[in-house]
Amino acid sequence: MRTFLSIFCLVIVLASCKDEKTEENTETAMTMPNEDFDKLLDSYYEEGLQLNPLNATYAGDNRYNDQFPNMLSKSHIDKTKSYYTKYLNELNNIADSTLTDSQKMSKAILKWEVDMALEDFKFKQRELVPIDQMWSPHLSVGQLASGAGAQPFETVEDYNNWLKRLDGYTEWLQSVKNNMEKGISEGYVLPKSLIVKVLPQIESGASNDIENHLFYSPIKNMPDSFSEEDKATLKDAYTAKLNEKIIPAYKSLYEFLKTDYVAAGRESSGINDTPNGAAYYNYMIKLFTTTNMTADEIHNLGLKEVERISAEMEKVKEQVGFEGDLKSFFNHVRTNKELMPFDDPQEVIDNFNAIHETMKPQINKLFDVKPKTAFEVRRTEAFREASASAEYNQGSLDGTRPGIFYVPIPDVTAYNIFSDEALFLHEAIPGHHYQISLQQEDTNLPQFRKTLWYSAYGEGWALYSESLGKELGLYTDPYQYFGMLGMEMHRAIRLVVDTGLHSKGWTREQAIQYSLDHEAESEASITSEIERYMAMPGQALSYKIGQLKIKELRAKAEKELGTNFDISEFHNEVLEPGCVPLALLEDKINAWISANK
Repeated sequence: MRTFLSIFCLVIVLASCKDEKTEENTETAMTMPNEDFDKLLDSYYEEGLQLNPLNATYAGDNRYNDQFPNMLSKSHIDKTKSYYTKYLNELNNIADSTLTDSQKMSKAILKWEVDMALEDFKFKQRELVPIDQMWSPHLSVGQLASGAGAQPFETVEDYNNWLKRLDGYTEWLQSVKNNMEKGISEGYVLPKSLIVKVLPQIESGASNDIENHLFYSPIKNMPDSFSEEDKATLKDAYTAKLNEKIIPAYKSLYEFLKTDYVAAGRESSGINDTPNGAAYYNYMIKLFTTTNMTADEIHNLGLKEVERISAEMEKVKEQVGFEGDLKSFFNHVRTNKELMPFDDPQEVIDNFNAIHETMKPQINKLFDVKPKTAFEVRRTEAFREASASAEYNQGSLDGTRPGIFYVPIPDVTAYNIFSDEALFLHEAIPGHHYQISLQQEDTNLPQFRKTLWYSAYGEGWALYSESLGKELGLYTDPYQYFGMLGMEMHRAIRLVVDTGLHSKGWTREQAIQYSLDHEAESEASITSEIERYMAMPGQALSYKIGQLKIKELRAKAEKELGTNFDISEFHNEVLEPGCVPLALLEDKINAWISANK
């Protein structure tokens, strides 16, 4: 599998020949796909699923639905290191001259993947601070346990698979506690303000109320086709699993968190206050932006973007006739009861579906390739709604599970609609749903690229999608246009506050105040956002960096192609490779521009 003679020995033979057809035949051979390289990509993907079986479940691949490896165990860490090292060595032995253009792209992407994964092992932050309030496995497992996520609960085997998976999960929960104890001794701990947000999440799992426990939900929703005997057996098995493993594991972790861990929690907010924190933040910047930008460069870019967008906001303020400064206008938008018109959560969902209907007549002008995967808007589940942001969960690879736009509605009477049009464009169509679904449906992509995610590309595309509102028949209401500016401002502010927190010694309170001074989000929402940035340094930078690159490439294409520029073709070119590092996207668009001049 890892020798490359099968295709290219013919090339070597032809190269030694002197007849007049040598050059032509060699070129023909060299454009043939390297089958051994394709097998390597398939092997990389398959081994990756075995290491991370949850990824298989989310992709709709049910082969590993009974597995939950302890990602914090030494054996799993060693196995993961060996996996990436092996494929790095494999790649280094492959000459670009043996690959087609498409394969060269795949090689460059895979090289980025393994290099970044191996660099991550230099740091201890993920190992010794394994949970937080926003990004951790205990939250995704909660979604699966509810029975409304990617884990199927349609057959008795499905139900038994989940019971087996919970054994691995409880082992992981114990390792979380052990690693966080070690983290205290080595100076790797969460800020106190984040620990208090994790506590209620863990406490809910420690509840003795079996009938209302989240992990008991599948039992309350068993298919009618199950026999009474199977139902009784599963009910007993799930009750025993909760009593004997799940609840005790959650109780142990909760007691530790609310006592020893809170006492050891950091007063500081930024990652630079942990061992080797500055180097770790530089790594996270590169990981999430796929660039070599520095924290200072990003901070200064953010300040410029905040200033530019503020000027646009002033125009809207004048358009609606508001008297007072921009900060006062923010407060007006935050508290305007006319922008909080709903009494029933279903009205929020209905409003998003109405936005979709409004833009449908225009979508064909901008996109001539659309995904087949179905799409739904749903309310965020109650167990995580209080601290959740709006989000998109991708459909399955085979298209049988729809893409879902989740909307948290903790208090419908306080739900403000001023940014809903931009939010739909970002999280749903043509943002995440189009980009991710088209990537998953593309039969020309190798399997590992169908589920690949680069935040700078994926979130950059989604933020770019917000700017398409007027072209899609939206933003006719000045408050909705202001909502778009507000969401763009939100991402510009992220450049300032994320770098402020993690490289300039800003406090949580400083970051919250900066946001309050420059955007119209509520203080509760802003506080949740700042704490999100504290939990995952660098992730918040990806949106604006990616958006600015896509807008830059569109402007360049419009200028250089003139009347030959076609917006749907440009969108095809951006979306066609799936998620890629920004430098590779730029190379691709530049080649397209050159070919179409």
